[in-house]
Amino acid sequence: MKINHITQLNADSKVIVQSFLQDGNFDGKLQKSCADYALNFDLVNQDFKADLKEFQIFYNAENQKIIFLGLGKKPNSLDIIKAFRTLFLKQKTKLPDGVTIDVQNLPNEWIEYAVIGSMLGGYDLDLYKTDRKGTSPIFQKNGILNILSSLENTNDIISRAKAIAKTQMQIFDLMNAPANKKTPQTLADWALNSGKKFGYSVNILEKQQLKSQKLEALLAVGQGSEHSPVLIVMEYKSPEAKQKVGLVGKGVTFDTGGISIKSSTNMHLMKSDMGGAAAVLGTIELAAKLQLPVHLIGVIPACENAVDGKSFKPSDVIGSYSGKTIEIIDTDAEGRLILADGLNYLVKNYQPDTMIDLATLTGSCVATLGYHAAGLFTNNDELAQKLAQAGDQTGERLWRLPLWDVYKEDITSDVADVRNYSGKPMAGAISATKFLEVFTENHQNWAHLDIAGTAFGDIEFAPQRAGTAFGVRLLLEFLEKMV
Repeated sequence: MKINHITQLNADSKVIVQSFLQDGNFDGKLQKSCADYALNFDLVNQDFKADLKEFQIFYNAENQKIIFLGLGKKPNSLDIIKAFRTLFLKQKTKLPDGVTIDVQNLPNEWIEYAVIGSMLGGYDLDLYKTDRKGTSPIFQKNGILNILSSLENTNDIISRAKAIAKTQMQIFDLMNAPANKKTPQTLADWALNSGKKFGYSVNILEKQQLKSQKLEALLAVGQGSEHSPVLIVMEYKSPEAKQKVGLVGKGVTFDTGGISIKSSTNMHLMKSDMGGAAAVLGTIELAAKLQLPVHLIGVIPACENAVDGKSFKPSDVIGSYSGKTIEIIDTDAEGRLILADGLNYLVKNYQPDTMIDLATLTGSCVATLGYHAAGLFTNNDELAQKLAQAGDQTGERLWRLPLWDVYKEDITSDVADVRNYSGKPMAGAISATKFLEVFTENHQNWAHLDIAGTAFGDIEFAPQRAGTAFGVRLLLEFLEKMV
């Protein structure tokens, strides 16, 4: 699909999309649009109220298909993206190869969200179906999406939106791929290909290097799988960078729970346990694509937590990159183990000014916040505020939870420096984060994001749960505000 900027309506425009807010100007704008497109205002006003994601289709005497799309009262950027995505998804089999979106009613910054949403509406979840339906004309190579706007830099906005949407859709594919199509090496290859294409460095530490450098926690989690663990290290450095930011993403490509095996009921969803890694991959790629003036390091410990005679066991005491020993209470608390090595590797080798990790870490966080927000943990009030503001702007919301030292007792071990699980049926997300804190070398500008409920969700665009690319736009917003 090609996306063009136009400043006046083409005579051959057969499908025109215009969106509206439910604000004090709604009636006036709707009346003007009805006049512009030769529609009967009284009839349109009866049917269309501009509720969020509501759309109504009208036809005028010129055989034009006019689609009015509602954005509700106070939408955030994600609401706008979802509104356009819903429209294009539900209408894509009925749309021709040319569609015009009239964004002249929208604030300038919303043009980006309209383009992203329209592109995401063409995402195809049928990754491995043999009877895949043909792509609708608008999303084929010759499809044309016209953006009707009087803003001079609309082409720049379109280019940025395309970059974001394309990366998001790649992240969707990674998240939605099953375990037999997605191994630790798959994530490594994705990073290598992206780095080569967009000009950032990627280094993959494989099994022998992990052993020689003593990333023992990562090795322990992965030792029961036929697919060897890897540590993916990515670095994008702008010559204009003034801040060094480190990102760590949990990359468990499938999680059986190990010896502490999960119930079979929802185990198939554990293909999504690399949601943190996906967010880091997408953020690094976008930083390079958009040439952000930052120095960005991404570290992804990637492995598969399988059940085997070689799997690590409850009661084991394992080592770690930091040198600290860990008592294993539950092998299903594996994400924090590989993050421990990833965080410590990052802080010791790169000394970032700011350090953020993301992980689909605990069911406890899902029980607390559901599927609408991720847990935010940090002792740095300024960092918490900046991340929360970025989440509010992108609609990828964060809610701060405590990280008080009183919770240290939950990870105290009798036989090792620390244990990986409290064994208590409460405060699981907090005790997991207190475990991670041990391996940050007391970094004063570190935050942990538990995205267990938001990375892979029940969404209207799929019959079952699917990848959301949560964290990519959030981190992009955070990085851009930082510089």
